[in-house]
Amino acid sequence: MAVSPDGPGHAATPAPVRRAGRRRDPAPGPGRLAIAPIRSFVAILLPAALRARLGAEIERLRATARGVGWIAPEHLHLTLKFLGGVEPARLEGVAAALGRVAAAGAPFDLALHGLGAFPASTRPRILWGGVGAGAPTVVDLAARVDEALATLGFAAEARPFSAHVTLGRVREPRRNPALAAALDAAATLDFGLFTVEQIALMRSDLSPRGACYTCLESWPLGLAPNR
Repeated sequence: MAVSPDGPGHAATPAPVRRAGRRRDPAPGPGRLAIAPIRSFVAILLPAALRARLGAEIERLRATARGVGWIAPEHLHLTLKFLGGVEPARLEGVAAALGRVAAAGAPFDLALHGLGAFPASTRPRILWGGVGAGAPTVVDLAARVDEALATLGFAAEARPFSAHVTLGRVREPRRNPALAAALDAAATLDFGLFTVEQIALMRSDLSPRGACYTCLESWPLGLAPNR
């Protein structure tokens, strides 16, 4: 299920997964250029079949709204925590913490269900695919990720976690009755169920054509990390 990016808006073509023990870039010394922070997030990656179904919904919604930054289907994922720019020297600690979180968990089934928007379909800013069965387990997993990374100095989430897959971001939110109707009509759609078997640390690189995601490392749920 690893992707490059197979749910806070935007998995990609599978990229080599960075495994424990692989050499990481050293800290810059005299005469070396500083390494830029890596824009990162923790995610659940989606299987190709579900990405395709959500991608079809994106195409349907596209006809109702302009000025939306749509997520390419291959990049769709469920974000557990956005880290922002992370200094490369901190990635080893982040990886160790995520490995412990994954080892303490277990695989579980997750259903994707319905479309909606934040803050509301009548004046949307974020368009999303929702989560049905398995949502409480995702919320618990996100909380454990948040707690583990807070011990490393990452800010704890101030808002309650709401599990979703971001489909697009409205650049200039305004009332759009056609889009609201399209979202409301899809509020009860079932997109399918899959087994979540791992969590991933993702890298996000921004470009004029949108974000590109690369899997830096992933950890199977319920297995002790090889560290």
